[in-house]
Amino acid sequence: MRRNADQPTIDDVAALAGVSRSAVSKVMNGRGGISPKTATAVREAAAKLKWVPSATAVALRGSRTRSVGMVIARSTDLLATDPYFAVMISGAEQVLAPRGYGLQLHLMGDDPEAESATYRKLVRERRVDGFLLTESRIGDPRFALLRELDRPAVLIGIPWRDDPQPHVQSADPLRGMLDAARHLLDLGHRRVAYVSGPDDRVHTVQRRETFVEAMRAAGVTPATVAARRFDSLEARTITEELLRRPDRPTAIVYANDMMALAGMGAAQRAGIDVPGGLSVVGHDDLPIGAWHYPALTSVAQDLASLGAAAALTLLRLLGEEPPGPIPDIPPTRLIVRESTAKATHQ
Repeated sequence: MRRNADQPTIDDVAALAGVSRSAVSKVMNGRGGISPKTATAVREAAAKLKWVPSATAVALRGSRTRSVGMVIARSTDLLATDPYFAVMISGAEQVLAPRGYGLQLHLMGDDPEAESATYRKLVRERRVDGFLLTESRIGDPRFALLRELDRPAVLIGIPWRDDPQPHVQSADPLRGMLDAARHLLDLGHRRVAYVSGPDDRVHTVQRRETFVEAMRAAGVTPATVAARRFDSLEARTITEELLRRPDRPTAIVYANDMMALAGMGAAQRAGIDVPGGLSVVGHDDLPIGAWHYPALTSVAQDLASLGAAAALTLLRLLGEEPPGPIPDIPPTRLIVRESTAKATHQ
């Protein structure tokens, strides 16, 4: 059937909105890569002209999947052993589910080629509209890859160096590490160790450098050990080695709560009281830490809010208009509980 001469076209919408024809197509088909301002202008022009894209044309170009991808370079037992991602995903789902979006989770292990292939496959098969990214890496290849694939993505965390990658982060993601350093110094700890995660993660390097610099400013040089993975078993092994040293630390700070709890268990099995003989500090303030005995002192970050803010940001990149502004994420802060106490010996 021929189009009525008076019926508006995609070119009419583009002219009224002051954008290109392809920009209108991207907005109406939810392909992303369009600013919220442009998306709003296109929708207002389409509404004014009472124009809607042809259902047939939409189908041919690939309609919106209403699905968001999250590809994580961790082993498949991750969700069973570390609640970190579960808390973050719960925040994202609070935004996505009510708006009819699903979350596709893929755990790829430590295999960069498989991870890259997964992104390409999900885009090629039109299974997702965009991505939520976690754990920013040094020299992160995902940003350029997703720009090449023309899929919007939002990083939860801080990009390495000055990259235009859209991201969400805490108002002050390193304040809690400064709090942890001051807390241990105030308790009289001078033999301190820091057990970090893998050195290819941006937050690993930033947190460690922040903590070490704060301690050094007070005349204390912490021992630092980088784990190959954010792994409880490896944290236990590292802790056992640290506690065998003649000048064993009186306090250990860990990259995350699960590593801290594993380290605490290693100390207790070695007959060292926590916190009497060893103070322990974690990071993330997962619920399990508060229920452990002794309850874990930890640097808190609002993981659920980070997940929600990332999901809202991504929806806006997709041309959706979720109600209200993107929420501000509070600074990280130290939650002091029972696993830290005054140093009894140096």
